[in-house]
Amino acid sequence: MDIFRWDVTLTVLGVVVPIFAALYEFVFVGRKRLGYRVQMDTVASDEVHSSYAGALQRLERDGGDPLLDPSFVLLRFENNGATHIDESDYAVLDDDRVGIRVAFPGRRVAGLVVTELSHEYLRPSFEGDSGLHVRDGVIQLPRVPMNRGTHYKVLAALEREEGETRAPGTEFAPPRVIGGIKGGVGSGDIPETRSRTGISLPTVALVCFLVVIIVTQLGISLSADDENAPLDCASGELTLTGSTAFAPVLDEAADSYESSCPDAEITVAAGGSAQGLTQLDRAGREHPDGRPPMLAFSDGAKDDGHPQLLPRPIAFSLFTLVINEDAGVLDLTPEQLRAVFDGRLTNWTELGGNDVPIRLVGRHDDSGTRRVFQRQVLDGDREPASTSDNCRDRDPGADDPVIRCERGSTDDLLDAVAATPGAIGYAELGAALERDELPRARIAGHEASLEAADHDAYPFWETELAYTYGELPADSLAASFLRYLTNQVGQDLIRAHGHRPCAELQNPVLCRPLTDD
Repeated sequence: MDIFRWDVTLTVLGVVVPIFAALYEFVFVGRKRLGYRVQMDTVASDEVHSSYAGALQRLERDGGDPLLDPSFVLLRFENNGATHIDESDYAVLDDDRVGIRVAFPGRRVAGLVVTELSHEYLRPSFEGDSGLHVRDGVIQLPRVPMNRGTHYKVLAALEREEGETRAPGTEFAPPRVIGGIKGGVGSGDIPETRSRTGISLPTVALVCFLVVIIVTQLGISLSADDENAPLDCASGELTLTGSTAFAPVLDEAADSYESSCPDAEITVAAGGSAQGLTQLDRAGREHPDGRPPMLAFSDGAKDDGHPQLLPRPIAFSLFTLVINEDAGVLDLTPEQLRAVFDGRLTNWTELGGNDVPIRLVGRHDDSGTRRVFQRQVLDGDREPASTSDNCRDRDPGADDPVIRCERGSTDDLLDAVAATPGAIGYAELGAALERDELPRARIAGHEASLEAADHDAYPFWETELAYTYGELPADSLAASFLRYLTNQVGQDLIRAHGHRPCAELQNPVLCRPLTDD
């Protein structure tokens, strides 16, 4: 018997190598990483003999004396790691407002400006008594909280230190950046980065490796004499309804199942958790055998009134708050959230943000995501009714102190929050992660994560349940699809969309089909 199997070996390599590459990039190399670039370091005095030099010939100190060998330096500081950087991440004492110091050997700073903020919410970090100073010719930069991918630039005018000499045409020594990040790469230093264009060599090598793996496995598959039908295939028609937040998983799982089982036809018609449960209950009562070819997926447990519907835990779903970047707020306590959504707070300045009116974007009343938000975040209070169709203008006759609008799907809500200044809404985490332009607000300092939810620090989560009308026949397409959704292939799909399979949780109590109180 041939024990060695090429297909298994190639599969293992195809999985292990990308995982190792990802771990290397995002764990060993790309954790918390704050870097800088010297985008310009040029002397302003060597080439000013032109008649067009203008103001460059009059670079002066505050007292009117000309600068010695004036030069300009443009520095870019960027969060190029895999996680966010908070004020507490800077490797300085707690009472030190300065996070980074920049010295220029042989030169002193004559003036500076902070320019090109990648996001407006960075501005307050440089205003007032923030720690931004020039002291003893050294730039002192405050401890700026920076989301992943954000940056700011510092433009400085410098002059040669008295007593220092420099031959014409020679360059000054490069700047020296002093600072560190707790838990950062290596020793936590702030390294100088390089701007790169094109695809990196490691990326090309990894892509080529995966192409070879795929082509080789395809050749093995085509040459194999395997006429057996896929395991656990069922035929017939099946409708999947309910949660729009879980619909992307169902779409991909249905396509994958149909590819393996060509005699099956699965339709995804998600219109909201409550609507899906009602449709399943009606279909079961009207079906001659009481076994409708339908499954309903719900964000959380059903309401009273559907005694024939039986739940089956499928996944642990995290939800998050999304907020328009104009708001200038990224962290809210549960008490502040309740004050925002019940209309007691009407402008983001009341929460330390920008002078922008608060606008609320919610889901329709039959949305499971809305019910989770009301139950887990608003302490069971219901969101008031909509007062606007376009999320910007109040409907005639509406007297709510804030503008509220509702959207029928997760994608529509995300679009509305992104397009409406000062808007805040809520969505399933996997969908929100795909929208880079939408900041995700923390709740009491905690991001949406399995670890935070497991320790009762993050409240906005729920169990994704599949409901059946009574017990399913073991050979039915519905039963086969549920088994498929909870086996390895289905778990991979669930995980890929930001959820976690219930079977993987260390604390199985998190996945529980509880009824509403």
